[in-house]
Order: sequence, then C-alpha cells, then structure tokens
Amino acid sequence: MSSRKGGRAAAQPGAPAIETAGLVKVFGDNRAVDGVDLTVPTGTVYGVLGPNGAGKTTTVRMLATLLRPDGGEARVFGHDVVHEADAVRSRVSLTGQYASVDEDLTGIENLVLLARLTGHGRKAAYGRAEQLLGAFGLTEAAGRQVKSYSGGMRRRIDIAASILNTPDLLFLDEPTTGLDPRSRNQVWDIVRAVVAQGTTVLLTTQYLDEADRLASRIAVIDKGRVIAEGTKGDLKASVGAGAVHVRLRHADQRPEARDLLGRVLDAPVTLESDPVALTVRIGQDPVDGQDPTGQASRALAELSRAGIKVDNFALGQPSLDEVFLALTDRPAGHPTDGSTDRPTNGSATGAPAKEVLS
Repeated sequence: MSSRKGGRAAAQPGAPAIETAGLVKVFGDNRAVDGVDLTVPTGTVYGVLGPNGAGKTTTVRMLATLLRPDGGEARVFGHDVVHEADAVRSRVSLTGQYASVDEDLTGIENLVLLARLTGHGRKAAYGRAEQLLGAFGLTEAAGRQVKSYSGGMRRRIDIAASILNTPDLLFLDEPTTGLDPRSRNQVWDIVRAVVAQGTTVLLTTQYLDEADRLASRIAVIDKGRVIAEGTKGDLKASVGAGAVHVRLRHADQRPEARDLLGRVLDAPVTLESDPVALTVRIGQDPVDGQDPTGQASRALAELSRAGIKVDNFALGQPSLDEVFLALTDRPAGHPTDGSTDRPTNGSATGAPAKEVLS
C-alpha cells in the first residue's frame, strides 16, 4: 500500500488507462489467459464479460500486479505492471469477489484501520470513514460487527474500503455476485458515483444486464481470449440487425409458429422458457428486398393469415444474452470447460488522496 498525498497524478491527455498486448498466464497445463489484448479508455466503465473460468479474474490480478504475467505486456497509465509495479499500485485499487474486511470489527473500525494504514491521521481517518459510511448508506450499521451485515452491506463496505483514498483506476471483480436485485442496484449506483468523480472502472462480470447498464465498452472473454470487443451497440449489431420477439396466445400453436417464422424470416428461431414466447434474430442483409422492419411486418401478417393468435409482437435490438449466445454457443452463466480462473480474495488499495463522494 502507498500513502501518497496530494492530487492524483495526471494521465497524459487521451492516454488509455490500460493497454495490454498478448497477455498470457499459465497454470500447469491450463492457459488461463491466452493472449489478451485490451485498451481501456480513461474515465469510463469498461466491462469484461465472460462465464466462470473464462480468465477474467486472472487478467485483473495481473493488471493489479498480484500475478506476474507469463507472456505479453500490460501497462496501467503508461506504467509496466512488472517493471513499474509500485507506480501501478499507487494508482489502483482492487475489490475482489469476496469481502476482505475483518468480520469481527465493526464497519467504522474497519474503515478507520485501513485509512490509518494508508496514511491518514487519526482525526482524518475517522472523518473519511464517517463520510463513506454515510455515502454508502451504512451509518446506522457503523457500530455493528461486519459479520452481522447482509451480503449487500458487505459488498458496499468492501467497495468503500477500496476508495478510502480515491484511485485513478478501480478494479471491480464480479462485485454483485450472489446479491439480491436491490443490493445490486445499490452497488451500481456506487459505481456510477465513483466514475462521475473521475475514476476509471474495470468491471468483470458474468451478468449481461450489469455490463449493459454500466459499461461504455465491453470485451467478451472466453477460454482466456478476447472474442469480441466494442460498444454495446457494436456487439449487438455484430450478431444481427434486430430481434423479433413474439408472444402467442396459445402454447399449442408454438411449434407451428416456429416453423412459419423460420421459413418467412430465413433465420433460426429460439424457443424461450416461457411456453408461449419465441425470438428470431434477423440478419443484416435484406431478405426478398425487405429491411428488418419489413421482414417483421411480413412475419406478423403470415402469422395472422395462418390463424396463429399473437398477444405481443416486437422488433428490437438483440440483447447481450443473444450476443453472448451467438459468440460462444452457450449462455453467459455456463462455465468454460477445462479452464481455471483463480478467485481474488481481498482488496489491494492504492492511495491517491483526492476524495470521492464528498
């Protein structure tokens, strides 16, 4: 840990927060990270999306200087993660998949202890701890042992510990795993507030909606490699111009509707878990001279002509779920076979001194 005081070091104008080229990490016979190339712009949330075992956590641990790469290069704000590790650590903070605070201490005791370790005086440490507890909605729980906190409260105090000294770059490794919807939304609000203060966030997640809501750019990692990268719009456009969503009135008509839609739209039809729902991904190229809107209108007319009752019919962009399925041939929550992604236990905090959430 560092106790650097004063304003945060300025990055060169336009310089990326992270650059990697051919990054590799091997555990025995397993290439957990197999040539990852990333460029992360400053001042944004950058999402790294992939299933369990894809290599997300291992990549983060190398970037945070907790693991030494076996090949390739990585720079954080221009500093090499191997040869300039101290310079990297002074500008980054990491919140891993599991809470790192001491469960036998109270919330405020945890934050004061970490603040003192990172260079705050006693009065300043208490002031900063109280500020963050208030900003994260934990004031009433400040005097309780962390072991009594809910999962969402633990994640919030863990993130608070990571930004006691506001980092230039915050790694959040699957920060909402196992949380209920309300707690997930609270963590998302915290992430947005941190970025609004100028911190860059690299967020790893296997939750497609999380990446969709928070990240301005997304890298999809599978089996240790980046298989797609771009904005949400780029990724969605890469798998088709749109998706036709159909909800039928009668479940027994779904087989007929599936055959008809596949024929009319010349595309595979996905049967949703809802027994009356179907989805068809429309390609970029016109079919019979019709654009996606024309194709969808024709499909609806054909369903009506065949006597298939439709309760709801919509044309929209493909979801990130559909993007991920198209890229990997499996849902996002399905683990990558045969790969190992070592978990991150604990938080490593850097120490730029500019306050956040003030």
